[in-house]
Amino acid sequence: MPIDAARALAAEPRTGEITWDHKDVQLYHLGIGAGRPATDPDELRYTLEPRLHVLPSFATVAGNGSPGVIGGLSMPGIDVDLARVLHGGQSIEVHRPIPVRGTATATGRIAAVYDKGTAAVLVMRTEVADADGPLWTGDARIFVRGEGGWGGDRGPAGRLHPPAGVPARTVERPLREDQALLYRLSGDWNPLHADPDFARRAGFDRPILHGLCTYGMTLKAVVDTLLDGDVTRVRGYSARFAGVVFPGETLRIRMWREEGRVRVEAGAVDRDDAPVLADTVVEHS
Repeated sequence: MPIDAARALAAEPRTGEITWDHKDVQLYHLGIGAGRPATDPDELRYTLEPRLHVLPSFATVAGNGSPGVIGGLSMPGIDVDLARVLHGGQSIEVHRPIPVRGTATATGRIAAVYDKGTAAVLVMRTEVADADGPLWTGDARIFVRGEGGWGGDRGPAGRLHPPAGVPARTVERPLREDQALLYRLSGDWNPLHADPDFARRAGFDRPILHGLCTYGMTLKAVVDTLLDGDVTRVRGYSARFAGVVFPGETLRIRMWREEGRVRVEAGAVDRDDAPVLADTVVEHS
């Protein structure tokens, strides 16, 4: 069996040093659509060095995404075809605001392996700390199509009740035709997002946008519209990737206020609001 759950869970964590600076932060922010309009004071907080703050979703690419999803697929007990892999969801717990420049230790491991019948789900956990203590913990949930059915734990359902009432805010974010090509420069080199032949082999008629790009765009929309532009208010952020969005389409983001959190849904306007992000929650102070 390409996935040996017991071996994957028992494997030693992988630990390495990661570094980043203002250029990495700025490139990430540009990759998720920041800087439009280029002279907007609110956008300059994402793009101009003296004003720079760090959106917490930058944690998914800090240190070029190390150890990253693709790196995690090389862990002991895992041997899968990358064309069968989809990023199913992502969560981040922020322990402290992420600095503009940093050096930290990232420890990655397989935290769980679930059997969904027609697919396996891997939970790849990354814990990052610097000299002052923990910075963030991230969980990537990876679907591997065709690798389930061995009778293992199905894991939690993870579905939330739909948000109630009318959204507090709805915004639309147009995606550039080259959005995926720009975003991948932050470290996610999966050819699914750039190579048309690979995308067709994976079942898509053209390359799709990274799920983590829509993840970052959505968090930015919440921070900018409901959290007064203050990235330090974000405590946690989780989302399920419910569908794909293509470069050149428009993302519609709906937000509902709840006590201590914002519920969010995102859809592709061009395809009748086809779901892109679901079960999405931003925890905040």
